[in-house]
Amino acid sequence: MMRLKELDDSGPPLKEYQPVTLSGCYRFRRWIFPALTVTVIVILIITLGASNVKTSNHLWSAEKRISNLSNVIESLSASLQNAQETAKEVQRLHFTVENHKDQLTSVSEALKQLSVLDSLSSGLAGLKCSLQHIINNSSVSDRCCPLDWKLLGSNCYFFSMSSLSWNDSRVWCDKHGSHLVILSSDKDWNLVTNYTVPQFYWVGLSDWRTGSWEWVNQTPYTIERRHWVPGQPDSWTHHGLGPGDEDCAHLHMNGRLNDLHCSQRLLFICQKHSSNI
Repeated sequence: MMRLKELDDSGPPLKEYQPVTLSGCYRFRRWIFPALTVTVIVILIITLGASNVKTSNHLWSAEKRISNLSNVIESLSASLQNAQETAKEVQRLHFTVENHKDQLTSVSEALKQLSVLDSLSSGLAGLKCSLQHIINNSSVSDRCCPLDWKLLGSNCYFFSMSSLSWNDSRVWCDKHGSHLVILSSDKDWNLVTNYTVPQFYWVGLSDWRTGSWEWVNQTPYTIERRHWVPGQPDSWTHHGLGPGDEDCAHLHMNGRLNDLHCSQRLLFICQKHSSNI
């Protein structure tokens, strides 16, 4: 027994096995859950951010549509208000017409009477014209002018006895169905100037509207020196008659044209077409 024990004791020592450590595995398991959690959170944040961007875009589009709709509503509201005001005005006009229907009927009758009077006036003018022809022994002509007007060629001319400014002369002629005289041919010049010399008479020629000379019917006029006083027109500005130069033309005492400040008061000549007897 003793020997066996010695053999056992003298043999190689038995190896002591250390227990395997599991600290690395534990550390890995310890950090994997937080990492997954963070990853999930990041993914959620990214997803929510993208969703928020889309939502913001949708909200902005919706706000824009709402704003446009508000503008449309305001425009429709303004149009409706205008329509209501127009309807009220139409109602007022209708009420006024109804209330003045009798007066309108009276006006209509008066206009009819005026039409009759115009016809009578035209007939009377024809009779006066015929009488004038008989008095003047000029029955050869079939043309007629009002009393106090002269028949020269195919036109009637009125040589005023009172003086007015150029513009007032133009207005006077307009009110009498005529215009300041237009001398568009040598024949017209000769016919008219036979009655104007040696007086001053306004004619329908000026440059106040455009700066260029034109007749009262806005026909452009080209200056012919033979029809003007030598050295005229000169657009003289030292007249002491207010702003502007000499923008209106008149017949001088020698039958030629001269420019003068339009406010000057002169005799004037009106012209209109003659009528049939």
